[in-house]
Amino acid sequence: MSDDRFDRAIAAIDAANAADPNTIEVAGETRPKELAHAELATAWVGRLDREPSEALLLAARAHHLRRWTSPRTSYPAGRAGYLKWRKQLHNQHAREVAVILTEVGYDDATIQRVQEIVRKRRLGQDPEVQVLEDALCLVFIETQLDDLSQKLEPAKLTDVMVKTAKKMSPQAIEEAMALDIDPSARSLLRTVLPD
Repeated sequence: MSDDRFDRAIAAIDAANAADPNTIEVAGETRPKELAHAELATAWVGRLDREPSEALLLAARAHHLRRWTSPRTSYPAGRAGYLKWRKQLHNQHAREVAVILTEVGYDDATIQRVQEIVRKRRLGQDPEVQVLEDALCLVFIETQLDDLSQKLEPAKLTDVMVKTAKKMSPQAIEEAMALDIDPSARSLLRTVLPD
């Protein structure tokens, strides 16, 4: 990259996500949740795609930009409420990253591409959207699966994991099986992930 737009964009996204009041422990350190998730997703994108585009890296960093400002509890319970919340979040993240990218000098075509990836348009058809989805699934497995397994009944947890596995590419499934996670979580993965 010939200029510093990318670095300035990443810094602005990280500064926004650093305000997350929710925290998560990663590698023994308590961090703002969305900042940590964005860093982990970016790292996974780099592992899954050896030459990721600038747009994909920006989308990975901004995929949950300021997510805590629109809590799930602000939408009705049930699947319909969940889907409405998710759609609203995708649009919110796309709008907010566009503001940052415009401020640091990105062109409209790059901004639109980042927004497409953040909105996960054409999942299963667009290779970059699939890489982002794979990265997000892997971050979920490595940071939230253990905790979720303590909260959900076995049948519900299995359902969540089956839905997660359906979104993952064979490469991501292979990476998931190599993760250093709790033995019970690994056992669950073996039962739901295709061979």
